Amino acid sequence: MEQIQRGRPAKRPDTKSRPVLRVAGALAFLSMSFLTVPAPASAAEEACGGTVPVFRAQGLLGVVSQKLNRHETVRILAIGSSSTEGIGASAPDRTYPAQLQEDLSDLWHQTVTVVNAGIGGEKAVRTVERLEEALKSGGYDLVIWQVGTNDAVGGVPEDGFRTMLERGIAAAKAAGVPLILLDQQYVPTIRDPARYERFVQMVARVGETQRIPVFSRYAMMKEWGSHSLEDLRSMLSSDSFHMSDKGYRCLADRLAQDIQSVVARPVAEAERTTVAAARRR
Repeated sequence: MEQIQRGRPAKRPDTKSRPVLRVAGALAFLSMSFLTVPAPASAAEEACGGTVPVFRAQGLLGVVSQKLNRHETVRILAIGSSSTEGIGASAPDRTYPAQLQEDLSDLWHQTVTVVNAGIGGEKAVRTVERLEEALKSGGYDLVIWQVGTNDAVGGVPEDGFRTMLERGIAAAKAAGVPLILLDQQYVPTIRDPARYERFVQMVARVGETQRIPVFSRYAMMKEWGSHSLEDLRSMLSSDSFHMSDKGYRCLADRLAQDIQSVVARPVAEAERTTVAAARRR
């Protein structure tokens, strides 16, 4: 399958405000005033639907904070399958990695490079091999690993998938590079929803056990569908499986704001948020 500018960052021409999402877990301290101003609620927030928390931030993104504090370029590796490559997007600059690069550059007022290493149809066993090679080369301050959809629908044993998740996490930890797991998309017409949801839950559980941040595309997209099927359809491409330009835009916006929250908010405030969230459950 042809890749969409794999390994090359791209930018999009439009800018917009971003939603502020709740974050639970330990957060890195960074005392830079330009990072601590929250983005206001906007039409973009309403369009993307930002009421359900979809990001569980555990562990720290201290490497990113340090780079920003030194006013150095932040390099992010976006690795995964077709949703990272950008299947369904109308152009390379409409993929989620390209739009995330634009969003973070706007938020931080610094140079951010997001490298798109997505390959459509790939399962975790192959992505882990590429991830390990990429980490050996060095030069990345953060990895976003989109994972799980092809394993869930492609008959991969659950234990085998868990092993690959743990192997990829171990590789990132050994390299000293922060990692965010980006879980599966929500697909209401999936053939075996019980199996699919077990894979979604596995990403969440492994992330929690390993103290790795998890951004739940599944929860975000399920919320869109709960509003109306029309809302969900507008976020999907013509194949009703991959995201459309609008879906990728919303994914990038919400992910950017959550990454911003992790590197900007003081640890004490994060702990209060975590306690409050726990009491609500």
